[in-house]
Amino acid sequence: MKLHEMKYLDGARKTRKRVGRGHGSGLGKTSGKGHKGQNSRSGGGVALGFEGGQTPLFKRIPKRGFTNYTRKEYAIVNVKNLNVFEDDVVVDFEALKSVGLLKKGLDGVKILGQGELSKKLTVRANKFSKSAITAIEKAGGKVEVI
Repeated sequence: MKLHEMKYLDGARKTRKRVGRGHGSGLGKTSGKGHKGQNSRSGGGVALGFEGGQTPLFKRIPKRGFTNYTRKEYAIVNVKNLNVFEDDVVVDFEALKSVGLLKKGLDGVKILGQGELSKKLTVRANKFSKSAITAIEKAGGKVEVI
């Protein structure tokens, strides 16, 4: 079989309906929409979720919880990841981003205390966990809350 000999399988390609092209086409005059009524009009039909006036499902189901619009979401970095820096370096948002530990700033940076820190660093962030503060100070570094 060659490329120019290939054919589509039966039913693989369906011709599009050409409506409103005369009654001989079978879809002339009213174009398959019947006579009068909401669905025959242009822009006709019901809204998504409309159930003929019955209370729609999305209103019948009980609602729970809420979304806190004042919530702050922090980018998280663990203490063990700070070992990529050299001794006596100031670690802030720009430094973390340049190394690839952060992609988005979100509402700030929070340092968590998972792992060990072997470098003496000055870390500047929006928030710290208690274990992160002890780990940084144990390694001889300083913690600065922005």
